[in-house]
Amino acid sequence: MRRQPVPSPTETVAAVRGFSRFYMRQLGLLDEGLLHSGFQLTEARILYELACGTTLTATQLCRDLGLDAGYLSRILKSFEMRGLISRSAAPHDGRQSVIALTEAGRAAFAPLDRASQQQVLSMIGRMAPAQMADLIGAMQTVERLMRHDAPAPCVLRPPRLGDIGWIIHRQAVLYNAEYGWDESFEALLAQIFAEMMPAFDPRHDGGWIVEQDGAVMGSVFVVRVSDAVAKLRLLYLEPAVRGTGLGRRLVGECIRFAKEKGYRTITLWTNDVLVPARRIYQQAGFRCVAAEPQRAFGQDVVSETWELAL
Repeated sequence: MRRQPVPSPTETVAAVRGFSRFYMRQLGLLDEGLLHSGFQLTEARILYELACGTTLTATQLCRDLGLDAGYLSRILKSFEMRGLISRSAAPHDGRQSVIALTEAGRAAFAPLDRASQQQVLSMIGRMAPAQMADLIGAMQTVERLMRHDAPAPCVLRPPRLGDIGWIIHRQAVLYNAEYGWDESFEALLAQIFAEMMPAFDPRHDGGWIVEQDGAVMGSVFVVRVSDAVAKLRLLYLEPAVRGTGLGRRLVGECIRFAKEKGYRTITLWTNDVLVPARRIYQQAGFRCVAAEPQRAFGQDVVSETWELAL
């Protein structure tokens, strides 16, 4: 396996612009009238927000849609002249007006709404359920990566169906991109899970998945070695959530769990190049008790064993 190239900012810009062109063509966003409705894209977006909202002011519309106040004002004035919207004094601030669709406005929006739903249904109609799930996941990933507001909180949950395959895939891809590790590391991950999961028992084994907006962003496991010894395994975090304290939290969960189950020692295996993880282990009180240079995963590394007395 060759090391996966990391795209440059220029390549990323080109890919984003290419996807944007594809998306706009698919939805006909450059047509003179969106979905043959007579409304332009921005007008349709405003109508949609008003149809879905309860009490919206011009200030809220500007914020939610990222529109210039003057541009929005001209569109709202046009809507008002056509009888599509009404205005009333905002109860919280008399200087502002609550904007709502009139019956005529809802009647004008209804065919546009139906046409939009039919358009999307025609694009996904031949997709299998698994493909629809992939599509939703991909769109959620794009939104999460490109969103500039505060990210959704991360939650820890137990492992469930589908997590193990994803964890193997992501660790293999990430460690290839970051450290140049080859396919033998992916094979090792698969072997570890193949040995670990059939014997996994919540009475003495624990696992935590980091989830954000429905996406898996990391994991860690702690499993029984003997009545006295537990092993911390497979700690990983996606780059987007590193440096947030989640690594320390995951290791802390393993230590708490091991103490509750009566283990006296936690051990783990790592490599010298995994500096951020080693720092977390050291801060949690682990110490390196053995180190051995070796050739592994297509690289010269130092294999290390760490332990923590509970």
